[in-house]
Amino acid sequence: MSETPLSAPQAGIGRSGRAAFWLRNSAGTLFPVATVIAAILALWYLACIPMNAQQSVLEAERAGAIVSPETAADRRDLGGIVLGLRNPGPAVTGAFAQDRPRLPAPHQVAAELWGSTVGQKITSPRSLIYHGWVTLSATLLGFAIGTALGILLAVGIVHSRVMDMSVMPWAIVSQTVPIIAIAPMIIVVLYSIGVQGIVPKAVISAYLSFFPVVVGMVTGLRSPDAMQLDLLRTYGASEEQTLRKLRVPASLPYLFASLKIGVAASLVGAIVGELPTGAVSGLGARLLAGSYYGQTVQIWSALFAAAILAAMLVALISLIERLSLSRMGLSR
Repeated sequence: MSETPLSAPQAGIGRSGRAAFWLRNSAGTLFPVATVIAAILALWYLACIPMNAQQSVLEAERAGAIVSPETAADRRDLGGIVLGLRNPGPAVTGAFAQDRPRLPAPHQVAAELWGSTVGQKITSPRSLIYHGWVTLSATLLGFAIGTALGILLAVGIVHSRVMDMSVMPWAIVSQTVPIIAIAPMIIVVLYSIGVQGIVPKAVISAYLSFFPVVVGMVTGLRSPDAMQLDLLRTYGASEEQTLRKLRVPASLPYLFASLKIGVAASLVGAIVGELPTGAVSGLGARLLAGSYYGQTVQIWSALFAAAILAAMLVALISLIERLSLSRMGLSR
């Protein structure tokens, strides 16, 4: 197994030197990342004030404070920014601790995430880990179906001009249909023939994930230049050998880039697939329940859970990519 080539600054140093080099580079990126996160949190907290101003001023009025305007009807005509400027004290003090805020504060979302993960048993219907696993199951099944279908279509498109002229345009057109519109139709059709459970959600996930795989794989399979293809023809290689020994290895970087997009799209498809079915489990069901009862903190925590799950899936594919390409003697 060949090792990943070292960059120029790393050449000629030992393992401890490489570790120190990596730590220095990591420390150099820590400050910019921390600055961006701090800026996002500051803007988030600042946005909570006008977004929650109506409820903050109403609660202050109920507590006996003097607010402006005095009547609720007049306040409804004012925007959050104007209302916050006219009532700075109540708007600021009441913006970050409401039970059902329009925009939850970051610490409220973090507390909900902690309470619904660490604070609950994994098997509890109140646990985000439980709901995340339900969604993840449909995501992985749909992603596997979409990836397999995308690779097969890409191989056919590269080797058949008829498929290139017929299948590829239809694959592009299929992605112009909004998934929120087609998801209920897919579920109704599958339910009418007795297909229920995880499969309808997996079909929607596959629908969203196969297109990036098709496009990336076609680009990758066509990436070898004419000289490389002519060389294999000179050696008498068949189409199957050319595919296996040249086209597929050359397509791997493109494939992994497409898989990262596809797995995130697959997760979105699984969540969307839970919405029209009235599901009681899954991140989509969690979002739906939160919207029914006005639990905005629950909605935001489920959104963050979905984002964390997507990041973990992309990180896993990145790890597989690094290991695969390193084994082939390529560095990324």
